[in-house]
Amino acid sequence: MEKLYADIIIDIAHEKLDRPFQYRIPETLRETITEGQCVHVPFGAGNTLRKGYVVAIKDTPDWDVEKIKEIMSVAPGGVSIEEKQIRLAAFLKRNYGSTMIQAMKTVLPAKQSVRALEKKTVRLILEKEQAEETLDFCRMKHQTAKARLLEELLQFSCLPYPLITGKLHVSPQTIKTMEKQGMLVVEKESHYRNPVRLQVGNAERKTLSEEQQQIVDRLLKDFDGGKKGTYLLHGITGSGKTEVYMQLIEEILNRGCQAIVLIPEIALTYQTLMRFYSRFGDRVSVLNSTLSAGEKYDQCERAKKGEIQVIIGPRSALFTPFPNIGLIIIDEEHESSYKSENSPKYHARETAQEVARMHGASLLLGSATPSLEAYYRAKQEEYTLFTLERRLTGGTLPAVSVVDLREELRAGNRSIFSRKLQELMSDRLKKKQQIMLFLNRRGYAGFISCRACGHVMKCPHCDVSLSEHRGGRLICHYCGYEQPAVHICPECGSKYISGFRAGTQQIEEKLKELYPEARVLRMDADTTKTKDSYEQILSAFASGEADVLIGTQMIVKGHDFPNVTLVGVLAADLSLSVGDYRSGERTFALLTQAVGRAGRGILPGEAVIQTYQPEHYSVTHAAAQDYEGFYEEEILYRELLRYPPVCNMLAVQIFAGEEKRGEALAQELAALAKSFIDMSEDQQKRLMVIGPAPAAIGKIHDIFRFVFYIKYEKYDRLVEVKDILEEKAATLFSSSEMLQIDFNPVNTF
Repeated sequence: MEKLYADIIIDIAHEKLDRPFQYRIPETLRETITEGQCVHVPFGAGNTLRKGYVVAIKDTPDWDVEKIKEIMSVAPGGVSIEEKQIRLAAFLKRNYGSTMIQAMKTVLPAKQSVRALEKKTVRLILEKEQAEETLDFCRMKHQTAKARLLEELLQFSCLPYPLITGKLHVSPQTIKTMEKQGMLVVEKESHYRNPVRLQVGNAERKTLSEEQQQIVDRLLKDFDGGKKGTYLLHGITGSGKTEVYMQLIEEILNRGCQAIVLIPEIALTYQTLMRFYSRFGDRVSVLNSTLSAGEKYDQCERAKKGEIQVIIGPRSALFTPFPNIGLIIIDEEHESSYKSENSPKYHARETAQEVARMHGASLLLGSATPSLEAYYRAKQEEYTLFTLERRLTGGTLPAVSVVDLREELRAGNRSIFSRKLQELMSDRLKKKQQIMLFLNRRGYAGFISCRACGHVMKCPHCDVSLSEHRGGRLICHYCGYEQPAVHICPECGSKYISGFRAGTQQIEEKLKELYPEARVLRMDADTTKTKDSYEQILSAFASGEADVLIGTQMIVKGHDFPNVTLVGVLAADLSLSVGDYRSGERTFALLTQAVGRAGRGILPGEAVIQTYQPEHYSVTHAAAQDYEGFYEEEILYRELLRYPPVCNMLAVQIFAGEEKRGEALAQELAALAKSFIDMSEDQQKRLMVIGPAPAAIGKIHDIFRFVFYIKYEKYDRLVEVKDILEEKAATLFSSSEMLQIDFNPVNTF
């Protein structure tokens, strides 16, 4: 029996519609409809025409045939998704919590269909003698446009369509008439937009070091032997991780497969793309949020047709519709931008593992400061660990000075710049060497610290800092603990206790006061709003048009400026003291990356870390570039308090228009979660529920936000709890209220 029925997900992101609806496939579309096809169907009591996606085709109906409606048409320009992508959407829905349509929209190759550009040419098909006779006839009949075109075609035989309609002023209608009369033919060729506007150079192929070559050989040996695993490359800054990536990609392409390279942020795209494009030419393209809809569509089409073999981009590039992925690389894998903040809140690392499994591909994670999750799994031998321990330039890591800002205050220096940093900046400017100044504003959340002794106000129950709120309250966003704001430091009695209020613009102004002759570039959210702003700022600094580059975390990751010999970290404490259990890890990674920007060329480098907490293990280990030492201390803290990666954690977020209603819903769902606690388990192993409490930002757009956390070692058990909470919410919540789920969140809420 022929397949007559299709299960279709309707393109409406609402929990109550998060299931397939069955439709009859009409006779005329039986040969056209396939799984993953985008179609138009009548939906609801009013039979409103809606877009939907075919997720299954069946021989027999699941419902009364009389009640089953018929598919109206295949959506024009609809994006077809393969069975693998439907399965991937189901993986996202189950493991991260979302509706199926949200998951499918995430994995679709392009969010909107845009017509491909067409390249048209006009070719003469008449013999020369016949064409000349036709030309004479056109002149006699005063058909001047036809005569003008024939004259040119007799000379060149083939002309671009835009030239004819533009320069020759021949209308499309005239061209169409001449084609019907058999004089010429209009030839069409799909022409794809290419977002890469770089000149292809002949990249000098560097000989790999013995360390690098061993990594390439091991991974390829596993690949050829059918062992497609996950690998972690831990290489110090400047150790040549990118060269390893490029050699592996070349080998994978030679085996007829494609490669995906994920980078953490758009800021890295230009420099990374330049290196890859100079090596692989037109086989490389990019996908990121700065592209137009047409450019995104065309890159997906090029990937499907095999016109490109390597795609570079942030986490969304993971869903590029390559037919035969052989290698996925996640550079700077520790970066929090690999976690989606929109539903489904997937992490690129785990999702890449699933994509690699489905395609039979290898996954390589790379970082100078691996995430604790990745390093923990490498220690557990779930991942294969590779290390690169020396810089390719032959240079050494920069000398690092840690400046205690408490001492600066006692010495009467109230400047943003310590005396040590000012001394070194003066020296570098005289020598015409470059400087990078990094303001560590990442995750700033209004914490309170003492400038005299460095004391930070912390929650007594969760070991995270309290956040300052309006109304003079200090609140913990894990358990809801709160206390009045303080004006005198409880540790030393100083009155210098408050939040930090400096930004990159203020730093630029202070720098120009001290060094009026210095050429300064600033790179932050305000200066990088336009499409090419990252490229322009980085290119200007790389070409020596500025002496100092000031910026937030976007300047410290992955960039290679050989003339930078000094890096200053102006406020290490800002990320160290936010109310988040990952603050130590983030600070260590940022400081290590920042320090690693200095001395990447022939000249030796130096770095200055300014902090109120010079004795903190994140600072001391970053100054020593000692990842292993940091990991050993941090993992003990995670084990003690049952935080990821030792234990899994589920954040449950409730959004409501009325504060009391939101709080009541949060309390009820938290009580339901507590009912899953098995008291027979060991106390250190059993399921734990923390909260509920108001979110870090308690109200946005008049919507109140509450959150509670569930900790448990087994991920699958948390998925079961998530499913039951979602079922309960479907009966409790009104249409204006919402539940969001986030597994192992990278940010607190």
